[in-house]
Amino acid sequence: MFHLLAMIVVALSVGFGLSWYALTDGRLFGVLQAGPWAAWPDVGSAEPNPYTRAHLARVAGLQLGIGEGLQFTAAADSDGMPLTRDCTYRIQGKTPVAAFWTLSAIGPSGVNLARPDGTATIRSTAIARSNDGAIVLYVGKRLAPLNWLELTGNGPFSLVLTLYDTVVSSGISSAQTTMPAIIKEECL
Repeated sequence: MFHLLAMIVVALSVGFGLSWYALTDGRLFGVLQAGPWAAWPDVGSAEPNPYTRAHLARVAGLQLGIGEGLQFTAAADSDGMPLTRDCTYRIQGKTPVAAFWTLSAIGPSGVNLARPDGTATIRSTAIARSNDGAIVLYVGKRLAPLNWLELTGNGPFSLVLTLYDTVVSSGISSAQTTMPAIIKEECL
């Protein structure tokens, strides 16, 4: 009887553990991963795969249609360390081709963390760029040069890069997707 109960406990633990992993991380289950950035490309399709459906039910957010764009999220920097509001981060590099994009910082509950009387999000149409089209953006509590998104509060956060009218959602692979790096600058 003990062996039967132990097998049931192990089976339930493995089953629920794999389900939790598939819905939160999802790298093996339909997520497009490019460095620290991750997106669910089937989110806006008419027939998403079962893992994408479960992810949609879990996050319960309004999603873009497949032809409208794609949303990438990063909860860690390019070195794999979790993003925290005690540090300033530099987002540097090139974004995939898109008609328009936005970058915002959200907390674990999905609330925008930008200063209430400041800019809520960085928009591609309102930033300074280098001559080669690369971007340099700063996210954090401390004043930074050029393009800066000021955060409030303490604790972890995620960056959300939303690409509108982009070719990434048309089936391009993660090996071909160039995303900007997230580099930790300094911490308080």
